[in-house]
Amino acid sequence: MKRVCITGVGLISSLGVGRQAHLPLGPARRDEDNFAPFPIHPLPALGMESVIPRREYRQMENFQRLGTYAAGLAIADADAAALVAGMDLVVAAGGGERDWALDEAIQAELLAIPAEGREAWLHQKLADGLRPTLFLAQLPNLLAGSISIVHNVAGSSRTLMGEEGAGAEALRVAAARIAAGTSEMVLVGGGVIAERWDVMLAFGAALHHGPWCPTAERDGLVMGSQAGFMVLESEDHARARQARILAVLRDVRVDAGAEEGRAARFAALAPASGGLSVAPMRAMMVPGAEMLADAIGSGFEASFPVGVALAALRVEAGAPPIAVHGFGHGYGEFSALVEPCP
Repeated sequence: MKRVCITGVGLISSLGVGRQAHLPLGPARRDEDNFAPFPIHPLPALGMESVIPRREYRQMENFQRLGTYAAGLAIADADAAALVAGMDLVVAAGGGERDWALDEAIQAELLAIPAEGREAWLHQKLADGLRPTLFLAQLPNLLAGSISIVHNVAGSSRTLMGEEGAGAEALRVAAARIAAGTSEMVLVGGGVIAERWDVMLAFGAALHHGPWCPTAERDGLVMGSQAGFMVLESEDHARARQARILAVLRDVRVDAGAEEGRAARFAALAPASGGLSVAPMRAMMVPGAEMLADAIGSGFEASFPVGVALAALRVEAGAPPIAVHGFGHGYGEFSALVEPCP
């Protein structure tokens, strides 16, 4: 089995863009008003329209724009723009975003339509208002498609859904392919936009209500917009000019394990002298681990890739091996060990 190196990292969160914004983690940027009673960690102004071609930008939803931007940062960080033709892609993505303007138009007009004609009217309204071929089963794949189009990534593509566990599984699949020699270079990650009322309504029961407070003091999660992508290569394939980022994704586990005994399982799986937790709420905290959710919030599918990418930057900067632990807000359990390449 080949060892796996992280050779490029692209990070975006409420703290900003890139490595300088995330090393060290700065004070939490949060919004407690626009989505009250739910506090969130919002994105700063990013100017994504300046780095994504206008034609593609206009066709994307915000989560596609964010993920595409972060993926481009990872490719540039790995100095791999000339190698994208042979680069494979593994993406963790949610179910897309609602068109609120269309929703409100339908709501305002529907009751004025005679009952016997409402179904036909609704079908026509949706056909005219939604872009062709976009139905919910396809929306997650649009992120992978956007990355492929904008950055010319031409290898195989796989998209995974499933909230926090999808991000961990995306990493597991990507690392396993590199280790087994079935891929030489994989771009992997995910992105989530928190500033969306449809997300608040979907996950309201799991969210923290009221003023923001640290993870240790709450039982619900606080969402945060974020994206994390990495370029993975085998140790014998990584080029010398990429040696500035030296970290190994050694082990990732996805398991719906019971909370009892969780700390012991993590300790056995990924012993390390440093710890970083992407657990979204107090009931799922890892003893002794720094809580990433305090700084940037919880990003569902993006949480685990963001945590591993951040650990890679810390290890590159001289930190000892870091165990990244994660839990789903509903189910799932995962961990990775990030350490320097020899």
